[in-house]
Amino acid sequence: MQREPDLACERRAWEQGHRLMVGIDEAGRGAWAGPVVAAAVILPAPQDDLLVRLGEVRDSKLLSPAQREHCYETICEVAVALGVGSVDATGIDRLGILPATRAAMMQAVAALKLDPDYYLVDAVHLPVAAPQRNLIKGDRLCLSIAAASIIAKVTRDRWMVAYDADWPLFGLGRHKGYGTPEHRRALHAFGPTPLHRYSYEPVRQVAEGNHA
Repeated sequence: MQREPDLACERRAWEQGHRLMVGIDEAGRGAWAGPVVAAAVILPAPQDDLLVRLGEVRDSKLLSPAQREHCYETICEVAVALGVGSVDATGIDRLGILPATRAAMMQAVAALKLDPDYYLVDAVHLPVAAPQRNLIKGDRLCLSIAAASIIAKVTRDRWMVAYDADWPLFGLGRHKGYGTPEHRRALHAFGPTPLHRYSYEPVRQVAEGNHA
């Protein structure tokens, strides 16, 4: 049975005297096109009523688009602060996806307009002075990280739907830039767009004419 995210990490940090605990996650690392987007979310004090108010929040990948949209609105209402950051395809090609993800996460933290005193981050280690805990699959364990995963995913999906109007032949509104068969066919038929990540092998092969 899939475990639902809880407040154990936040409560542990609270007991240690931390009061501004930020959850951080990203969306779009594996996509062939579009930005990598990160979100940072500071929730209120870890009380039981918070679990009730955010009871539907979990890893964004486990939710339907409609459920994510509903949770997005709830998180925006409940959060003490939230921020979003992103790095576009050109930046990903220049930096590499892991440094670009870190950069997007640091942008998201800067957008909070608050200084967190404890970081809960999904897998990635950040260059910050405050204590941090890096959790593998943190969006399935920690409510703050799960909330950040939803904010990042919904934000990115909305952007990709908007980009669909500029490149309607690619189906970006459906696959959101990920490597689906539809996306592969469009990439081979029409070539990469400025949204594509040329450092990613499927895109690079098409750009260089090395595809069947």
